[in-house]
Amino acid sequence: MSRIFEHPVRFFFFTGKGGVGKTSLACATAVGLADRGRRTLLVSTDPASNLDAVLEVCLGNTPMAVPGVPGLLAMNIDPEAAAREYRERTMAPYRGTVPEAELAQLEEQLAGACTVEVAAFDEFTVLLGQDELMQSVDHVVFDTAPTGHTLRLLQLPAAWSRFLDMSPTGASCLGPLAGLRTQQARYEEAVRTLGDAHATTLVLVTRPDRVALLESERTRTELGALGMEGPLLVVNAVFRAADRSDQVALAVERRAAQALADMPAGLRALPRIEVPMRGFNVVGLQAVRALLAEPNGGATLGTPGRAGEADVPAIPSLSALIEVLAGRDHGLVMVMGKGGVGKTTIAATIALAIADRGRSVLLTTTDPAAHLVDTLGVDVPGLTVSRIDPEAEARQYREKAFANRSQGLDAEHRALVYEELQSPCYDEIAVFVAFSKIVFRAKRELVVVDTAPTGHTLRLLDAAGSFHRQLVPHEPTRGQPNLVTPLMMLRDADLTKVLIVTLPETTPVLEAQALQEDVRRAGIEPFAWVINASLWAARPTDPVLRQRADAEVALIRRVANDLARRVALVPFQVGDASGTARLRELAGLATGAPVLGDPL
Repeated sequence: MSRIFEHPVRFFFFTGKGGVGKTSLACATAVGLADRGRRTLLVSTDPASNLDAVLEVCLGNTPMAVPGVPGLLAMNIDPEAAAREYRERTMAPYRGTVPEAELAQLEEQLAGACTVEVAAFDEFTVLLGQDELMQSVDHVVFDTAPTGHTLRLLQLPAAWSRFLDMSPTGASCLGPLAGLRTQQARYEEAVRTLGDAHATTLVLVTRPDRVALLESERTRTELGALGMEGPLLVVNAVFRAADRSDQVALAVERRAAQALADMPAGLRALPRIEVPMRGFNVVGLQAVRALLAEPNGGATLGTPGRAGEADVPAIPSLSALIEVLAGRDHGLVMVMGKGGVGKTTIAATIALAIADRGRSVLLTTTDPAAHLVDTLGVDVPGLTVSRIDPEAEARQYREKAFANRSQGLDAEHRALVYEELQSPCYDEIAVFVAFSKIVFRAKRELVVVDTAPTGHTLRLLDAAGSFHRQLVPHEPTRGQPNLVTPLMMLRDADLTKVLIVTLPETTPVLEAQALQEDVRRAGIEPFAWVINASLWAARPTDPVLRQRADAEVALIRRVANDLARRVALVPFQVGDASGTARLRELAGLATGAPVLGDPL
């Protein structure tokens, strides 16, 4: 990473999937700049950011000095808090002045994920507009939200411009537009700054992992469509096995090498920096500075060891969880989690194991990549595989909605309806409508869903009555005792079992916790967590991997003791987790940890 400090630009904008190390690398870059005598501001706009933990300082929404790093200021922009303030600021002028029905409609329009992103980007542009603050620093380093959020933030100003041009007094999923008009120039200036290669370095962070690299290629393509060409690619956690007798270490090295060899051509053409895998957690300034240190025998902190068995609570294997899920003739298993945590593998393993017990199972996915068929490899008796195509569903939903809502309107108002339907909110609603049809099949058969609708969508449907009524025209009444909505079925703990999949790493656990909070706000209680690809459970002997395995213990303990009602622990797999033979092996693997008598 030394080249990043040779001729540093004014702004660094870190982006990439959750869990690839954006926060750690952004912190290391900011500290490195400050250590070189450059006045630096570090800002996080990531709702899952652990910036406070990395720097070991309690940050707020205003810049504060970081102890131990002269010249470094840091702050957190909390998107949820910003969204609450934005909603209140937007709603306040209308209270007592418009009919309650219109006020309720406005509140519904402000309930979705779009508002969170609008508010976060608004805070970002306000920050850039603070002349005194900007003049007091030489560099600004942004630790941004995960890829999808970041891209949508960058695209929103163009959407606002179209809404403002076409609907100067109307409202959309973004809320009343009159309040946005005075900010339009500020938004456009922020986007120009981000697209100026002389002022901004876009740092695209990834890992030597097939899914992460594919996601990074999608990000590169979409950034290019926004006029932001040629980001710097940083491949984090590139591993080289020191213990050549350790089969786990050799498997980690082999997978990384294969992923990099198969890297998409667009990524391969970018300037690239590789950062070695470190055995230590990046927490505290010593670790932050060591992250980017030149390799000197491994750049380790501490001594590789082995956490004692007593340090980890008794956690069952995946097979114990499958036994519970297979003990019924109908129902819904929703496998949820952020990208790259192994949802597809876990969903396919569960469905295959249930089918092997002689039950009919429908396995479906909402994953655009649709890797289920590749994961299974062959047809399995009793197992039906299907797919919900998000793009096709969104297109059909918009076409149907436009036909219904534009009847009898003139050309101008038809154009407004069309523009309204381009909101990203409708992508999620369309998938949920398709998913609802699958939910009803769970009343008569076993259904396993890979990559269920996001927590934002579930919360949106719960909070916004208008969206819910799009699925079911009338709420149940005393005269309609048999009317059941999809959301009611998801809330039925006897029918629906929600599994949250995570990795034993800081960011994936934080993201899984946020997902759990989302679904709970929708009135759905997760049934269990699955901690996937655990090095601690795989027993590596390589010194770097042993350190990383020990670092998992605190996270495993936190999930088991504080976050999840039930937990299954799945070891890191030496072989590829695909094909029915491998999946059947995975379904029966023990973790090596003591198993409780009947924990589920």
